[in-house]
Formats: sequence, structure tokens, C-alpha cells
Amino acid sequence: MTYLLFNPISNNNTGTSIKKKAKIDIAKTFSNIEEINVLDLNVNDFLAKLKEEDDIILVGGDGTLNHFVNVVYPLKLKNKMYLYKAGIGNDFLNDVNKENAQIILLNPYLQKLPKVTINGKTSYYINGIGYGIDGEVCVIADKLKDKGKKKINYTTIAIKLLLFKFHCPDAIVIVDGKEYAYKKVWLASAMFGRFYGGGMMMAPNQDRLGDSISLAIAHDASRLRLLTIFPKIFKGEHVKYKKIIEIKKCKKLEVRFSSPCALQIDGEVVKNVTSYVAEIE
Repeated sequence: MTYLLFNPISNNNTGTSIKKKAKIDIAKTFSNIEEINVLDLNVNDFLAKLKEEDDIILVGGDGTLNHFVNVVYPLKLKNKMYLYKAGIGNDFLNDVNKENAQIILLNPYLQKLPKVTINGKTSYYINGIGYGIDGEVCVIADKLKDKGKKKINYTTIAIKLLLFKFHCPDAIVIVDGKEYAYKKVWLASAMFGRFYGGGMMMAPNQDRLGDSISLAIAHDASRLRLLTIFPKIFKGEHVKYKKIIEIKKCKKLEVRFSSPCALQIDGEVVKNVTSYVAEIE
């Protein structure tokens, strides 16, 4: 059996139409397809009937994938699991899908995932954690979505925050047990993949098949100075500015901000965060 999982309200409520296209595309390779609306999914019932030879195909982008891995990763399923390209954000596919295939096998990328703990709650993530201005960008984007805006330019939001509204906190960062203090921190991100935020190559040398995560931190820069560097993030060229941008590979990191700030996990927002811990086993 092939289970096709989809979210009808994803990608601005176009999930059902994308699912229909996905079903046509996968019918060339997969048989006995059963559609499952994840909003109605009873996980326990689904797992009870799941056989090891069954295939699972997820239709969605980064947000859908994040929710999916938090269910299946702890279970260590033996089934073949696939991602069908859909959704607004596709930083995961941008990282791993160099041939731009419509469907990709997920299993190689679910062998070892990092986890993040915020206010005592722990979850896994697939791309990266944005803490600072990148988290605040997602807060504004969510407000625009709630107002019905469909095309949202994250870069424009970031530039406006950078120039006018974002006030940088100070930070204490602990990387594999070693403590660092920073002034005027714009962002402090924990990256598992190279990309987040809709195409920003925040950690160009990060390997999601390795055994480490990367702390990316931007600090001690004026608004205008950071504005000149910002466009270079999309090609990973910002790392050349070592006085402002630091990348530290590690197994575990903790970030403590001097004032609350929004944080995003694979695009999902958590507001008013003062600290987080990210680690990979």
C-alpha cells in the first residue's frame, strides 16, 4: 500500500489541488494509493495498520515536513518515506535535491536529527532555528497571512526590521561547554541544513548527513553595515565577514538573550523566547 499524506490547508489552502497532481504523478511508480488528510489522521490507528512494506509519501513543504518528522522520527520506522515537492517553503529540498526531482526519498536524511528545547518543551527540526531578527520576520509574515495576504516577501520584511524596528539584545552563547559573550546580536541560529528562511544559505558548510550542527551568529554591526552584507547570505558569501559573522560547529549549543525575542523552528514561530538549547547526539 502507498499512503499519500496531505494537508488541505497548506500552501494557502491549495493542499487538496496539489495532492490531486501528486496522485497523478506518483501513479506512474506507486500502486494501491490511499489518500490521507493529516488533519483527520489518527496516528495510533494509522501505525497499527502500517506494514513494513508500505510506502509513505508526504505532500508539503518545510512546515509540513517538520510536523511529520516529529511524529515518525522517534518511531524509527522501517518504511520507505518520500517527500513530494509542495508548499511555500522548500529549504530542505533546496539543500538536498540538487537534481530538482519532484519526489525524493526521505530515509537517508532521517537517520540523525537535532532537537531543540524551549521552555522545557523539546522537538526535532529538519533545517534550522532562527533566533533574533529572523524569528521576528516570521512573526510579521504570520500576521500578514492571517490578514489574507498570499504573496509574502520575507526579504523585504527583514530589511525593514533591519533598518528601523529590530533592537538587538546582548547574548551569552555556550558552545560545547565553552561560554562566549556577545553585544548587539542580530541573530543566533542553530543550523542542521545549509538553508532556512526561504533560500538564505546561513551555514554554507553545514552537512546534514554529518554529526554536528552549526551556530551562525551575527553581532556588533551597525544597521547600514549589516544591510550591505545581507544580500550575500543567499549565496553563503556573508561568512567572509568574520568580525561580524561567526559560524561554530558543535554538538550542543545554548543561547541566552538579554531580552525576549521571537524564534522560528523550520518556519514555525515561538514568541517571547529568552533562551534555547539545540543539540545532536
